[in-house]
Amino acid sequence: MHDPHNERMSGGETRAACGLALVFAFRMLGMFMVLPVLATYGMELQGSTPVLIGWAIGAYGLTQAFLQIPFGMLSDRIGRRPVIYVGLLIFAAGSLLAANADSIWGVIAGRVLQGAGAISAAVMALLSDLTREQHRTKAMAMIGMSIGLSFAVAMVVGPLLTRAFGLSGLFLATAAMALLGIAIVAGMVPRAACPLQHRESGVAKQALLPTLKHPDLLRLDFGILVLHAILMASFIALPLALVEQGGLAKEEHWWVYLTALLVGFFGMVPFIIYGEKKRRMKHVLLGAVTVLLLCELFFWWFGTSLRALVLGTVVFFTAFNLLEASLPSLISKVAPAGGKGTAMGLYSTSQFLGAAVGGIFGGWLYQHYSLSGVFAGCALLALFWLVFAVTMREPPYVSSLRLPLSAAALQEVGLAERLQAVPGVADAVVVVEEAAIYIKVDTQQLDRMSLERLIEPAPVTC
Repeated sequence: MHDPHNERMSGGETRAACGLALVFAFRMLGMFMVLPVLATYGMELQGSTPVLIGWAIGAYGLTQAFLQIPFGMLSDRIGRRPVIYVGLLIFAAGSLLAANADSIWGVIAGRVLQGAGAISAAVMALLSDLTREQHRTKAMAMIGMSIGLSFAVAMVVGPLLTRAFGLSGLFLATAAMALLGIAIVAGMVPRAACPLQHRESGVAKQALLPTLKHPDLLRLDFGILVLHAILMASFIALPLALVEQGGLAKEEHWWVYLTALLVGFFGMVPFIIYGEKKRRMKHVLLGAVTVLLLCELFFWWFGTSLRALVLGTVVFFTAFNLLEASLPSLISKVAPAGGKGTAMGLYSTSQFLGAAVGGIFGGWLYQHYSLSGVFAGCALLALFWLVFAVTMREPPYVSSLRLPLSAAALQEVGLAERLQAVPGVADAVVVVEEAAIYIKVDTQQLDRMSLERLIEPAPVTC
């Protein structure tokens, strides 16, 4: 069951993980780069109002939310690459539309089209096709890191690019990145020998209803929705506050975001280590949501000087980075065996829906109640989240395994039940159509010998 010769990722697996991480990073850069600049530069566009700026910030989230799962399912039917290529071309077309717009309506239309290139699920499914079981978590972690890094780079590069080339130049750069993504998939990512039907990375129709009824998964979905709503609404208010209250020219905002993201990244690490090691991730989550709430109250009451705004932004991003990193890990822990892909699909949908709600809600609040209204609204959202999260149970500290089964093992009656009796096995489900078993294990308690005695996995074939 455990082969020491398979410890390292093969050259093909490394190329696949690096290539797809780059595709994700370029696409996320394209989406994130506009955040720190739309509120300040967008007001120069014809027909701009704060509400329409909010729509321009959040619009891509609407189409992403609705097309995320359908595009993933389509990739199961027609193949991963066609869906990824078409999705990146749609994203590039949206970027070009926004780049050539001279009114806010053109930018909104471009952002809606950008969001329609919803390729996340197809990219994750392709990654599963190209990596072996024991390396999949590592490969997915590389993609997670690329998303975090692209967010940090976008916060700094967005203002610098816009300062040099204007909003149209920024959108042209995002179109170029999407086309570069196509070149990377075509030239760097290996071909998959056999596409997998894989419940850890794709949405399974059978798992949709149980996932929608799972109270702790719903709490986490609500959490990511609120987190991204707060992020988008804050990015309507913060750039304007830096100009109006802090007296900082919009061309100089990059250094505030760079400082906040660097401190925030290193600041979150001890809390993640503590939460995982001491198995107190629920406490870490509640603490970070409380800090988020206090940050919004701080911006509302004390955000009247540059020093206060910079300090608040640094603390805000420490809490944001901590939550952004820990929520997907909590989804993996809480999702039932064989349900992780579906749980992550609904989680992504909630995330993009939150981005749309936050942009629209933030723009409306700013237009009617000025900056303080946006910060007060964000504080209220964080309070709702805190109330929902308090009732969450401490998550199980388990990892997911997927093992292919031999024909003989598939015929065994009660295999999943016998496995669940093994110390350290929290959950197990046999999926006959995949000839595989999904297991959730606590590695600190797992009796690996008992597990190996009960199950002899089949060799992987196409």
